[in-house]
Amino acid sequence: MLTTRAQYAVRAVLYVAQQGGTAPVGVRGIARDLHLPQNSLSKTMHELARAGVLHSVRGKHGGFQLAVPPGDLALRDVVAVFDPAPDASPCLLGPARCDPDAPCAGHAVWLRAVTELGRFLATTTVADLMRRGPVARDRERQSPEGHDA
Repeated sequence: MLTTRAQYAVRAVLYVAQQGGTAPVGVRGIARDLHLPQNSLSKTMHELARAGVLHSVRGKHGGFQLAVPPGDLALRDVVAVFDPAPDASPCLLGPARCDPDAPCAGHAVWLRAVTELGRFLATTTVADLMRRGPVARDRERQSPEGHDA
C-alpha cells in the first residue's frame, strides 16, 4: 500500500534515529546495512531533508540526522513526502473510483483497511518503532516465513 520510496524512507529514518543522533549518518552505511540501492536512497534522504524530516550535514563526516525528535515524528510525516494520505476511493477491484452508493464487492473491507493504515501512520511515531527493535535485519539468516533460521 506504500510506494517503494515511502518504505525506504521509513526504514532509513528509523535507522538514523536508532544511531542516537549525535553524529550524522552517511547514506553509504544506511544503504549497506538496510540492503537498499544507494543512489535511490540518497535521493530519498535529500527529499526528506527538504521536507524538514531530516537535517543534512555536508562535508567529509556529513550525512543525515533527524530534524524532529523521534517522539514527535509520526510515520505519516515521513510517508507523506512520497505518498498522499491513504485513499480508498480508487476501487480495489477496478480502475474506476469506488462509488459508496454502488460499492464493489470489496468496498467495505478495503475502506476499513485503508482507514486503519491512515490511523497507524498518524498515531505511530518513530520512537514507537524504536522501542520495538532494530530496523536492520540480516535477511540472509531468515527463513521464508520471516523467522530467523
